[in-house]
Amino acid sequence: LPRLGCGSMGGMLALPPGQGPHEVGCTDVMVGHTRQGLFLRLFYPCLPRAGATEPLWIPRSEYCGGLADVTLGRRWCSALLSIAIGSCKVPVSWNGPFKPRSSGYPLIIFSHGLGAFRTLYSSICTELASQGFVVAALEHRDHSAATTYFCTAEAGTEQWIPFQRVPQGQKEFYFRNKQVHRRAQECVRALRLFQGIAGGRAVPNILHQDWDLSVLKDSLDLTKVAVMGHSFGGVTAVLALVKEPSFRCAVALDAWMFPLENLLYPEVPKPVLFINTEKFQTPESVAKMKRLSSRNSQTRILTMLGTVHEDQTDFAFLPGKLFSRIFGRRGTLDPHKALAITSRAALAFLQRHLKLEEEFGQWDELLEGIGDSVVPDAPFCRSHL
Repeated sequence: LPRLGCGSMGGMLALPPGQGPHEVGCTDVMVGHTRQGLFLRLFYPCLPRAGATEPLWIPRSEYCGGLADVTLGRRWCSALLSIAIGSCKVPVSWNGPFKPRSSGYPLIIFSHGLGAFRTLYSSICTELASQGFVVAALEHRDHSAATTYFCTAEAGTEQWIPFQRVPQGQKEFYFRNKQVHRRAQECVRALRLFQGIAGGRAVPNILHQDWDLSVLKDSLDLTKVAVMGHSFGGVTAVLALVKEPSFRCAVALDAWMFPLENLLYPEVPKPVLFINTEKFQTPESVAKMKRLSSRNSQTRILTMLGTVHEDQTDFAFLPGKLFSRIFGRRGTLDPHKALAITSRAALAFLQRHLKLEEEFGQWDELLEGIGDSVVPDAPFCRSHL
């Protein structure tokens, strides 16, 4: 059963702990004093620790303001949102001691969706870390996050980067296309960060967490690296395959294919697993995915029946009334089952293309759409962001 993540809030959010053999720790990493640096939340296998602290799901009140603006269009709702979800926690060990592994953990770079940020996919990131991955959940600085920030060189000074809608008079494709290229480049820079750490380079975390990045040096297998994302992050993951040969494959959760230019489709060299929800995709978007599958026989397109776009985020675990107030109708598939299907299909795909030694191949049937909730190329209904 999932642990309650909200203590005194009476279980407003109940994120499930990882189901794999490893306990999970997490920490925040910020590198550099400009927006060209990196900001991410790292999920990793950790050693057990008595009395471990669990991190907040919404890390700071400013993020409630960003969410209120993006999802509700009413920034003044920030205080109400903060009361409702501000004390919710993630069932992982904050700054927990890293569990070394001589053979090295595979690495996943994760890209969030439009109007999201680094912590809103904690359920899937926790599950993957519990199965033996190091997962770096980026917070993009291209104005597509609900809000984000960087710390300038001046001590104690933060500069916030707000969410930006398409400016009046601009075509959405060109605006989003520029963003998706910046996002994919951030994924590449994140990989470079870990390559530097593995090579022995000292990387200072300017957030001054009680956690030393050098512990990763001999415990990463950077021949086994994948990129993953949801929605805008899904198409970011696809584009990252074009930009960086070290990414062996991509997992795209309900990818929003619109921002990717047609000229790039023949350039995607590696396999992609598309896991779609039933209520999001359009015929045009699925047709673009099929263009990729026709070029790479290892690419797979699956749809989870009974799901909506938000079912692949942590919001799926909000109680029904609060979810409906923010997003409208929710899916009929239980969110725990949706998470299990998503993670197992992803693990089977990653084992196949990263050449892992684990036994994730037991879920290979999911990659062929075999299961009562998963089908290949299922019907699509309507599109929303």
